[in-house]
Amino acid sequence: MSQLLRVEFHCHTIYSPDSLNFVPDLVKRSRQKGIDRVIITEHNSIYGALRAKELDPELVIVGEEILTQKGELLASFVKEKIPAGLAPLEAIKRLKNQGAFISVSHPFDLRRHGWELPDLIEIIPFVDAIEVFNARCTSPELNRRAQSFADENNLAGTVGSDAHILFEVGQATLSLPYFEDADGLRSVIRQGKPIVQLSPVWVHLGSGLARLYKSFFPEYRVE
Repeated sequence: MSQLLRVEFHCHTIYSPDSLNFVPDLVKRSRQKGIDRVIITEHNSIYGALRAKELDPELVIVGEEILTQKGELLASFVKEKIPAGLAPLEAIKRLKNQGAFISVSHPFDLRRHGWELPDLIEIIPFVDAIEVFNARCTSPELNRRAQSFADENNLAGTVGSDAHILFEVGQATLSLPYFEDADGLRSVIRQGKPIVQLSPVWVHLGSGLARLYKSFFPEYRVE
């Protein structure tokens, strides 16, 4: 099949503590933006992604953004939730047991659970890619470092909007040949063509407001 897919690798819904994106709204927004596959990567949860996949099975891929003891991983085609707080290699082992595709979130953004270089070097033999462009990075240098690191270590790259508000959906996507599963994604990932732009700094206010809102209205805190 020669079809190209526009893929959003990194976004959040209300099932993440710092987002107020309702699941149906994120699905609708993704379709409006011409996205063919959206990988929903809640913080340490897969429930928002599972709910979205019920609404649009063709569009949605279940993912997870996992906080390990050293930094965050970004996984696609996740079947079982990986808990936060594991050693990186243990989290990777559990993801591999599921056959998941494993990337590394904004690896050099230390303000957002980035990685110290020795810890990142330790895991690179065991991951499929690293995120070489994250639209929420406040400095372009962070993305340049990630791209340089990927090039120096012969790693594939993913890009992501890291959308916590609907405005951000589609800010950073990859155009990829058709794939159906994690193995298929691994086989085409190096053919990806990025379509990216940085989000304005003010989008970070959305995350803070989401946390504040949920502190006043606990019914919006979902797990």
